[in-house]
Amino acid sequence: MGRRKIEMKVVKDTSCRQVTFSKRRTGLFKKANELATLCGAEVAVVVFSPGGKPFSFGQPNVESVADRFLKQESKPNRDKAAIAAAVPSKNKKNNAAAAAAAAATAEKLNQQLNEQVKQLQDEKKRGEALDKEIAAGEKAAPIDIGDLGFEDLKKLKRSLEELREKGKERVGEIEASSTLLMLSKDFRG
Repeated sequence: MGRRKIEMKVVKDTSCRQVTFSKRRTGLFKKANELATLCGAEVAVVVFSPGGKPFSFGQPNVESVADRFLKQESKPNRDKAAIAAAVPSKNKKNNAAAAAAAAATAEKLNQQLNEQVKQLQDEKKRGEALDKEIAAGEKAAPIDIGDLGFEDLKKLKRSLEELREKGKERVGEIEASSTLLMLSKDFRG
C-alpha cells in the first residue's frame, strides 16, 4: 500500500484515531530528536493521547526545557547587531558595520557552542568516573555496620544518599536512552 494524502480532519473511528495518534506521535518525537541533534536545540514536546495519557520527549529533558521557557524574560527589542546583519544596505559603511556585527554574533555563538561541547565532555568523564566508582564499590569488602561508630554511620548515610541520587540520575539517563533507542527501532522497522 502506497502513501496517500490524508485529509486534515478528526478521525472519527476511535481505534483508527488511536493508531493514527501512535504513529504520528513517534514521527513527531523523531522530528524533535532530529531538530535537537542537527541544530543543537533544546526541544520539549508534550502530547496527550485521545484517552488522556500524557507522552513527552525532551532534549536534554522536558523539565529543563520547560523551566527555561517559563523563566525566559520577554525581550521587546531584538538584538540590533542581528537586525543590522539581516538587513542589506546600499551604503558600504553600513555593510561593513553589518558584516562586523554578523561576525561578532557568529563569534558569540561559536563560544556558546564550545562551552556546550566542553560541558558534554565533562559529563562524559563524570559518567565514566561514576561507572568506575560503582565497579570499585562492587569489589570492596563488605562492612559490618555493628562495628561502626556514630560518626561513621553518619558518613555512611551521606554516602548512601549520594549514591541514591547518582543512581536516580543514571536511571533518568538510561530511560532517555532507551526511549530514543525504541524510537529509532520503530522508524527502522
